[in-house]
Amino acid sequence: MRSFRADLHIHSVLSPCGGLEMSPSAVVNKLKEHGVEWFAITDHNSMANCPAYQAAAQKAGLHFSWGVEIQSMEEIHLLAYFEDSAKAQAFDRELYKSLLPLANDPDYFGDQVIIDENENILRVESRALINSSIWDLTTAVEQVLAYDGFVIPAHIDAGVNSIISQLGFLPPYPEFDVLGITARLDLTDYLGHNPGLSSKQFMRASDAHYLSDLGHAYSLIHVAEPSVTELIWASHKVGGQIYRQCTKY
Repeated sequence: MRSFRADLHIHSVLSPCGGLEMSPSAVVNKLKEHGVEWFAITDHNSMANCPAYQAAAQKAGLHFSWGVEIQSMEEIHLLAYFEDSAKAQAFDRELYKSLLPLANDPDYFGDQVIIDENENILRVESRALINSSIWDLTTAVEQVLAYDGFVIPAHIDAGVNSIISQLGFLPPYPEFDVLGITARLDLTDYLGHNPGLSSKQFMRASDAHYLSDLGHAYSLIHVAEPSVTELIWASHKVGGQIYRQCTKY
């Protein structure tokens, strides 16, 4: 058992609001510079770029998890992670089918680029990934679990697209043991205003859309190995723990 410095909420060149500078080599080099050992790519409503970043991570000696940031019908952002890449890809196909059939406007939102590990453009995604799925919160969570994934609410302290901003409260179901928080949040102060959340674990991440966002926020996750399976155990405080949330801002 040891602690891994992890940033499990990072966007690639596929996310329409992300910078085209977020190439696989640039991302892994920046993470290594800041001592981040384990990361996930969590693009909006798609895992199409996970293979490229996984390959880059392996070459750089970093640990990688397949991830995605789902936007539910209520416009709640959820972070989902998968151990098995085949199950992740199967889930990704179902998620894609659930998206509203709206075209991306690259002049307004930016390009949605799918690449290989050498940064060659394979194709440009035309469907707007920034929009919502037709799945509501409960359905989205149940779909992730059906593919053996792990899901947490993203950036619960954010003013938009968080489970609390959209619903006004943290519902009793689906139940979440871990809650995502933004890079700059003063967690002690936040819990002082929200004492009902004090029993939860919190995972801080950069939510990086640009290279300059990387390395400033991460979590120390105490597990046997950096994997989604171990992350699930840590979420229940069984054989591991997400025990410190760090920021350099």
